[in-house]
Amino acid sequence: MKPDDAMPLATAQPLPALDVVKLYHARSKHRFEAYAPGPGMLDWDAQPAPFRHYTGAPAQSLPLLADIAANDPLRAGVERRFGLDGHAPQPLGLASLGVLLNLALGLTAWKTLGPDRWAVRANPSSGNLHPVEAWLIARGIDGLADGVHHYRPEDHALELRAQDIGQPSAGACAMPAPGFQIALSTAMWREAWKYGERGFRYCQLDVGHAAGSLAHAAAVLGWTVQEIRTDTLSLARRLGLDRDGDFPPSRHPAAEREEAEMLLSVTCSATEHTAALANPLLATGDVLWFGMASKIDPAPLYRWPLIDEVAVATRRALAVEAAVTPALHVWQPAVVDTPPRAADVFLGRRSAQRFDASRRMSQDEFTGVMRVLGDRLQPGRFGRAVPDLMAAVFVHRVDALTPGLYLLSAGEGESRHDAGRKQHASIEHVAAIECRTGEIARLWRLREFEQVELYRLARSLHCHQDIAANACLALGLISAFNAPLAADPAAYRDLFRAAGQTGHALYLAAEAMGLRGTGIGCFFDDPVHTVLGLTDTRYQSLYHFTIGMPIDDARIEIGSPYPARRLAPAH
Repeated sequence: MKPDDAMPLATAQPLPALDVVKLYHARSKHRFEAYAPGPGMLDWDAQPAPFRHYTGAPAQSLPLLADIAANDPLRAGVERRFGLDGHAPQPLGLASLGVLLNLALGLTAWKTLGPDRWAVRANPSSGNLHPVEAWLIARGIDGLADGVHHYRPEDHALELRAQDIGQPSAGACAMPAPGFQIALSTAMWREAWKYGERGFRYCQLDVGHAAGSLAHAAAVLGWTVQEIRTDTLSLARRLGLDRDGDFPPSRHPAAEREEAEMLLSVTCSATEHTAALANPLLATGDVLWFGMASKIDPAPLYRWPLIDEVAVATRRALAVEAAVTPALHVWQPAVVDTPPRAADVFLGRRSAQRFDASRRMSQDEFTGVMRVLGDRLQPGRFGRAVPDLMAAVFVHRVDALTPGLYLLSAGEGESRHDAGRKQHASIEHVAAIECRTGEIARLWRLREFEQVELYRLARSLHCHQDIAANACLALGLISAFNAPLAADPAAYRDLFRAAGQTGHALYLAAEAMGLRGTGIGCFFDDPVHTVLGLTDTRYQSLYHFTIGMPIDDARIEIGSPYPARRLAPAH
């Protein structure tokens, strides 16, 4: 063929969105032969900035929980013993907003090891890289301008990004005053910098963790959180993420941009109706913009164009489904003699780095974990986009259970195990777990293992990490995959977000029990499926988790999360 006869590249047709998602998921799998495409080297001295701010935007400092006097009803309500039912709704104001963001997304400590110093936050993140940025869309709150505010966790402040200075346009559904919504976006480069193409998955897990963290923190204020489904581009426009001139130039522009992810409605009183928030983006008159975005990475070395493509392919379009999804579910602790304070659980949450391999989990502790997990496996818990979740459980050291591989599913889901029956002919029903909400989850034993054999299996499947084998148990969240994606490719984000929300509930449950959890995003996808007898992509493993007794590193110094703040005394 002569050069003139060659087909120009410009005529190549882009792949349909569903094909892009399937291609991305397959390419981002880890395999025994090779990990998913990632950077060849990491310079930790040049990692992306963990915090973003908008230079020139007016800032409003928020109260921390520790700023509030001990006899204040707000603090007394939040610091009750852990139990998220029956909390009287707290009045909406700067103080309660500050407590919400403090407990959900704020810093919880600064850690130091030698010359290195890093922050820990209430919401967990893959590699502690924190791609999630939070935004407050406010109206009618005393001391806070109407409009869009960016949350700065490093100094617990809101900076005004866009002020609404006009009245809602004719026919628009105005938000009742006072009220607010929280939007989440991701600076995807923070994850891609370390994890390469798999970073998009981790961003979605982190969005789920942040949403779960907000839902639990809101519950102790007597508030509820629901996701409002809106199209991605409209949310980006409302947050100013489409304003090219407000972001710093870069040789790789994607490194500096953020992706609009999720919009959450927070209901602060029994008389507030979510239906009144049907137009979440608050069609307004004029908007006054403030600030220029700070730089995330001055010298990005790699590009991951497939992340950009899957982001576009999974953006939500208008009118995909009903505007409001079920309220985000919160974990309820079992009744114990002396439950910890909710604030201590939220602010004390950490990711374990090592586990004590001699610690056994009691039968009550195991049942408590299974209740938390089973509660989230119920159909419809995360809306129609996430129709079916199961959990594969690697039981290492649990009283009254033999070491082995188990499966937890919703009670009526026995037919879900058909995919694994050929390999696990001896599948055995072990227990019915009664969840807090009254539903049943069922535990099945797929196969028993000798302790050392299970140790080797769990360790090898989880990228050869000891944390998956030295804990009391490890688990993998398995989701229906082909069916939800065929209905809407944007469901790809929903699947990982549901897994992240589940992971956050497990973090809190472990913490309240005196144990500790760790989310594991690194596992060998298809070998996990093979062990479970899954031979096609109807179901896929999305996120793994492990729980046990942590071994703390005594070399790490732990400091105050906000050392520059003068706090009110606690008495």
